[in-house]
Amino acid sequence: MGTPVSVFAIVTGGGTAGHVLPALAIAEALQDVGHPPGSIYYIGAKRGIETSLLPASPYPYAFLDVVGFQRSFSRRNVAFAPKMVRATRQAMRLLRRLRPQVVVSVGGYASMPTVFAAKRYRIPIVVVSFDRRPGKASALSGRFAAASAVAFEGSLLPRAEHTGAPVRRAIRTVDRAGGRETAREALGIPEDRFLLTVVGGSLGSGVLNAAVIRYLDAHAGDTDLAVYHVVGDRFVDGIDGRDGSDGAWHRVVGFEPRMDLLWTATDLVIGRGGASTVAEIAATGTPAILVPWADSAEDHQTENVKWLSDTAAAVLLPESELSRLGSEIDDLRAHPVRMNAMGGRAYFLGERNRGTALPALIERVALASNAP
Repeated sequence: MGTPVSVFAIVTGGGTAGHVLPALAIAEALQDVGHPPGSIYYIGAKRGIETSLLPASPYPYAFLDVVGFQRSFSRRNVAFAPKMVRATRQAMRLLRRLRPQVVVSVGGYASMPTVFAAKRYRIPIVVVSFDRRPGKASALSGRFAAASAVAFEGSLLPRAEHTGAPVRRAIRTVDRAGGRETAREALGIPEDRFLLTVVGGSLGSGVLNAAVIRYLDAHAGDTDLAVYHVVGDRFVDGIDGRDGSDGAWHRVVGFEPRMDLLWTATDLVIGRGGASTVAEIAATGTPAILVPWADSAEDHQTENVKWLSDTAAAVLLPESELSRLGSEIDDLRAHPVRMNAMGGRAYFLGERNRGTALPALIERVALASNAP
């Protein structure tokens, strides 16, 4: 068990970058308002991407052996209930030792054991929902929560407060106007070309990758074009880059940890509609064409993107119309004033993502529960 300690907050959730990166952004935001890193504890999943991201962070952490429930038939579902029970017991032991003032859930299956343990010990819970349509774990946790911090107005979660989405410190402070040259030099990107950045989510997107390769093939001789292509680790061995010596320049990487530099360097981004992608586009004011994943639960990625596209702050391109991607790119390249205005509108929408409303809400909940 170890000696009992007292931490300010436990941040819980994980499995994919879409949950882990917001969790780290919350930890950074709490640190920025004065909480030492050692007082912010992370609890995630043993099989999630957090196992590679947390060791490099300043925050103490623990990983639970828990798996998600698959919507389609899977033998993994047999292990769901017993693993959830065991993980909840482990979370209860951690909470007894750590004695947090507040538990902050970013959703996903990995958050549930700690949420159940917090409910058992009457530790206040703050649910942070960064999708326009909350996931099932956030909806369930919201029933127990003292407050729900939401990225979009009009949320149906109980006790919702519009705080904006959690965005990492390095991205909250991106200076696209002043940092372009330095960012391109750091990433090894040609300074004098139009830069198209492609990000298909933490796992990459096969259909998005294929569409971009078709665009590159059609513009093979374009010496003004550079493409920085984050293809996903599972696709990286099957896609070749181009050195740009006689046409388009094409860099292929599986994963890019320096997204702050990439947002700074790029002219136009092609991406999916995950909550983190949408939040970072708004926080940085990056022009974007977004292709929501057609199989996302309850089509929540389309709802996320509409938050931008409804005010012409991004282009929404349905996956069923991906054949139009090339013409959409060419149209924006031909009309840079329109493209830059789109980025400006996105930046205006991202004001809350750059603010301190989220850590302030977490502090308020923690202090209210510990008041004499």
